Formats: sequence, structure tokens, C-alpha cells
Amino acid sequence: MTDNNLAPANGLGRLLPDLTPWRAYPDFRRLWISGLISNSGSSLTLIALPVQVKDLTGSAAAVGAIGAVELLPLIMFGLYGGALADAFDKRQLLLWTEVGQGLLSALLLAGALLPHQTLWLLYVAAAIQAALTAVQRPTLDSLWPRVVAHKHLAAATALNSLGWGISGVAGPAVAGLIVAYAGFPAAYAADLATFIISVALITQIAAQPPSPNHSRPSLKSITEGARYAWSRKELLGTYVVDIAAMLFAMPIAVLPFLADELHAEWSLGLMYATAPAGSLLVSLTSGWTSRVHRHGRMVVLAAAIWGLAIAATGVVSNVWLVLLFLTLAGCCDMVSGIFRGTMWHQTIPDALRGRLAGIELLSCSVGPQLGHVRSGSVAAWAGVRFSVWSGGLLCVGAVTLLALSLPSLMSYDARTNEHAARSRAQRADATPA
Repeated sequence: MTDNNLAPANGLGRLLPDLTPWRAYPDFRRLWISGLISNSGSSLTLIALPVQVKDLTGSAAAVGAIGAVELLPLIMFGLYGGALADAFDKRQLLLWTEVGQGLLSALLLAGALLPHQTLWLLYVAAAIQAALTAVQRPTLDSLWPRVVAHKHLAAATALNSLGWGISGVAGPAVAGLIVAYAGFPAAYAADLATFIISVALITQIAAQPPSPNHSRPSLKSITEGARYAWSRKELLGTYVVDIAAMLFAMPIAVLPFLADELHAEWSLGLMYATAPAGSLLVSLTSGWTSRVHRHGRMVVLAAAIWGLAIAATGVVSNVWLVLLFLTLAGCCDMVSGIFRGTMWHQTIPDALRGRLAGIELLSCSVGPQLGHVRSGSVAAWAGVRFSVWSGGLLCVGAVTLLALSLPSLMSYDARTNEHAARSRAQRADATPA
């Protein structure tokens, strides 16, 4: 089967996702399906846990504090998890972190079945979940580029985004109903079931040993990765732009209270699903992304529009307009994510992928966690609406200043960037595992 046979057709086909990686690489297909199932289940916990905290405390600050509890494990294990991903078999790390998350779902299920709920258990579970995610994400992000040829990395990134979008829409939409009508135990039990299926799929993936020139996990190896990231100002720009966008304009922690203010409690599951729905819309029409070469500019533009959409969410009072603007924000988040991921996967050396993925995890996770704390605290001080729209405007201002301060990000071109050219040359004749 040739690439020409697998490539999207002209016309509508140029908009639809390029399915070549899914068809041509069995291990990529297994990873994709495993992620779809596992992430769908995790969406159940994503909604159930903060709603459970809200029911126990009635406090926006308490819900926002989940982000604070998760922050330290993300920082500690994100950097070290990236070093582990570069030093050990990636499939084994992925497998055991998936098992760990399944056991955590079982713990939450047991806690939800107790006659008296305990708040501390939910915070402990959030911290453990953050630690496991911090090890798993760099492992996964450094694993799948190995099983796909360099020329198909952009298409594979878009397909991964599609999988996240599908699970992000299906999980919250179903979770809102399950939590409302079946309760927290049912949500955690369903999440546990998805991890069991995911583990079975991961065991079928080929072993992925570390690169021959890998470094042992240590402070020195972590520093080596950080030094490389610092030397790549265009990569550094993608990190800080995403952190700014999430820090100022992440409204997830206050959505349960926004639904209450709009007298539309029924809409909470939809609110959680709108951003993934926007991501899914972009992923389903992602064929155009492979033809864009100035990825940095797209990252900045998408982050700025994200901020505007969140600001509009805080201003309007019609629940359907709120859902519309949240969906638009999800579209922008996915556009930014696709081009950030493509820049990383097409330019970072294989021996450094795990450590750089750990740094990327910090930008994608620490920003939202701080955003949860900011939005919850501001909502408790000045109201939910103010927290949302002010954060959106702060995001636009911060992204604009960063764009002016990072010329290398704005001028990045995948066709001429020296790191992208070197990676293409190194992998030109390589056969994916």
C-alpha cells in the first residue's frame, strides 16, 4: 500500500483527517484505541470528583483547591517522569501507570460507597492521580512518535487530537448523566472498567526500549533536558503561551457554580463537554493542518482567540451562548495543541523526547491547575462571572505581550527550521517499530 493510496483525496478529503497512521501502523492504532477508552473513563472522574467536592463543601474555593493539591505532584513527577521515559521501556511504564490509575478508580469507588464521605480522600486521590499522569504523559508522548514515520507525524498528531476530542465529548456528556442519576459510585466503577480494557490493549504493543545513548534518570539528566528546552526559544515560546492561556482563562473549576447561576444545572455535563466538542470539530477537519508550516503563529493566534471566547462566556447570560463560546474555546485549544505537538514531535531528538515531554506536561497541566486555583479564588472574592470574563481578557493581554517578546516563535517555519531538517534526515530511512 503506497502513501498515495492512503493520502486524503482532493476536495472534501483535504479537510478530513489523514488516516494513514491509523491504517499503516498497528501499534499506533492500539495506542489510539487504548487512549480513547481510557480517556473516556477518566472524563467520568474528571467531573465526578469536583462535583463531589462541591456537594460536600458548597465552596468554589474548595473546588479550585483541587488544582493546588495536584500542582506539586505534577511538577515533581512530571520532570522525573520524563527522565524515566527516556531511561526505561516505554511500554512497561505506560502499562504500570495505567494499572495504577485503575487502582485509584477502585479507591474512589470504595470511598464513594462509604456511608459518610471524607473530603481528604478526594484530595489525596487527586494528588495521586496527578502523580500518575505526570509519569504517564511523557511516556506516551515519547512513545507514539516511534511507531509512526516522520512524514506522518503531523497526521498522527491530528488523529491523537481526534481521539482526545471524541473521549472528551463522550465522557463528560455521559458522566453528567451518570453522576446526576446513578451517583458517584457508578461513575468511578465505569472508569475502572475502561482501565481494564486499556491495559489489555497496551500489553499487545511491541516493547519500546530506551535509545542506545539514553541517560540514567537523575537530576543531571533532567537538567540536560531543561537546558535543551531553554536553548530552543521557539519551543520555550509554545510552553509559556500555553501556560498563560490556561492560567488566566481556565474556567473548569467554576463551571458547577456557573450552571447554578444560569439556573441550568442540567447543562453542567454539556459545559464540560463543549471544549472537547470544539476540539473534536477541529480534529474532524484537520486535513488542512498538514499544509501549515508556520506553527508558532498558529499557536499564538489560537491562544488569543481562546481568551476572547472565555471572556465572552463570562459576559453572556444565555446558557446556549455560554455553550457556544465554550465550544469555540475548545476549537482554539485544539488548534494550538495540534501545532504545538507537531513542532515538538518533528524537531526533538528521540533521546530527549521523554524529558521534553515532561516539560511539555508542566506547560499543559501546571497552567490549568493554577488556573483552577485562580478562577476559584477570584470567584469566591468577586463572583463567578467576573472570574471568567476577567481571566479571558488577561489571557489576551498576556499572549499579545508574549508574541511581541518571542520573535523566534513567530518566525518558526517547519520547512526551514534546522532542527526539523535534522530530524527529517535522521529518520528518512528509518522503519517505525
